[in-house]
Amino acid sequence: MNFVVSSSTLLKHLQTISGVLTTSNSLAILDNFLFHISDGILNVSASDLETTMNTSLAVEANNSAKICVPAKLLLDVLKNLPDQPLTFSIEDNFSIEISYTNGKSKMVGFNGDDFPKLPDVENTTSIVVKGEIISSAINKTLFATGTDDLRPVMSGVFCQFSPEDIVFVATDAHKLVRYRRTDSQATGSSSFILPKKALNLLKTTLKGDEEVKLEYNDSNAIFTFNDIVLTCRLIDGKYPNYEAVIPKENPNVLTVDRLSLLSTLKRVSIFSNKTTHQVKVKITGSELAISAEDLDFNNEANERLTCSYDGEDMEIGFNSRFLLEMLNNLETDEIKLLMSQPNRAGIIVPADTDNENEDVLMLVMPVVINRN
Repeated sequence: MNFVVSSSTLLKHLQTISGVLTTSNSLAILDNFLFHISDGILNVSASDLETTMNTSLAVEANNSAKICVPAKLLLDVLKNLPDQPLTFSIEDNFSIEISYTNGKSKMVGFNGDDFPKLPDVENTTSIVVKGEIISSAINKTLFATGTDDLRPVMSGVFCQFSPEDIVFVATDAHKLVRYRRTDSQATGSSSFILPKKALNLLKTTLKGDEEVKLEYNDSNAIFTFNDIVLTCRLIDGKYPNYEAVIPKENPNVLTVDRLSLLSTLKRVSIFSNKTTHQVKVKITGSELAISAEDLDFNNEANERLTCSYDGEDMEIGFNSRFLLEMLNNLETDEIKLLMSQPNRAGIIVPADTDNENEDVLMLVMPVVINRN
């Protein structure tokens, strides 16, 4: 069979779903795109068994066909072609010939029936969410997910849907982020854990202005938007009770300019111990002192910032990398650091917000201050 398609349009669609491809597939067939042509529509799939992405585009076709096309080879060809119509000719022995203005190339494909089939996702619950909400949730939480293979539930983002709000939570036991939106609700209450790879794919694919249909059951989730369908297997397990680790009473409240604190931490943390990354935060009155030292190399640095503080004088230690990640993932001019005691977690929240429907809470565990 033959079909004709624009080279740039095809490349754009393939690049959108190519993030699913990995270099260490358990099945060789997964190194291919699955092309399925029917009724003038080309549906392309990429999968790693856990996550599958589909995209569709209109083509000029004279028949129906299903074939697996080597992904890397096809992408390399398309990247080096100027925008022009391409004619794909597919033979019964799965050989593929691509004809273009000044030449042609050939490659060997594989039987499309050998490509893994999508799981039958039945008995689903669905919700429609703005792409902007999902993008914001991913950007605010993904950095806080864990990387410990022994605790797979912490490697994803926990999603909680209720008639009042939707909540996204990520933690690695050292830091935690809770992102809540009250301008999107579900009809019932449910929760599940989304894997990191699927979230990264959504992060790079979502534009923010589209509506996303999310369907889910106990084992899978399907995101549908524009001409993309992303299906992923959910992480199985019980998520920790994150509410239990958030201190409820935090009488000591520090308000400080976010960018000033961020730049100070960047400079001071250069001199911190390369194992602990510890910085010491000392607050007395309206003065904030941030210091770091590396006793092994006799390095140290300290800076002072003006701040607004309501509470008792305090000295507390934090991992500077965690603080920097959190400050980088907030947009407000000022932040509040809420504390109770030097051995209890600190909570970072925006001091002001442009969106009254958005609630962001970031928690960071303290580190024991080195008194040597």
